[in-house]
Amino acid sequence: MQELAAVKLTVQHSRFFAHLYKLEKTEEIEDIIKSNRKSYKKANHHCYALRLFNNSNQQIIESFKDDGEVGHPGRVLLEILKKHNLNQHVLIVSRIFGGIKLGVGGVSRAFRNAGEGVIEQYKLS
Repeated sequence: MQELAAVKLTVQHSRFFAHLYKLEKTEEIEDIIKSNRKSYKKANHHCYALRLFNNSNQQIIESFKDDGEVGHPGRVLLEILKKHNLNQHVLIVSRIFGGIKLGVGGVSRAFRNAGEGVIEQYKLS
């Protein structure tokens, strides 16, 4: 696993920490989640999506997790990976609640903006 980019986004006092990693195998996601939980101890939600090309059967494995967050942010992150044709990557966003409820649409937009922001950062580097 290799971290490619990271960004922070603040929306109404909630902080969203987005990271993009290159993966070799699906098992690496557990280490990434552990690392994020350790780095962002105050975060209640660590949502992610992954796409990984499986060489043995020539298919792309897709997975996402909302981690109890509203608005299906894992699915939003998966759509971002598809849009940018990232097939060996995991996109993870950790949210630290800032005291103001964003609503379903607001949460989805914030996760989308954080995800797009980290991919933009990756493409600039």
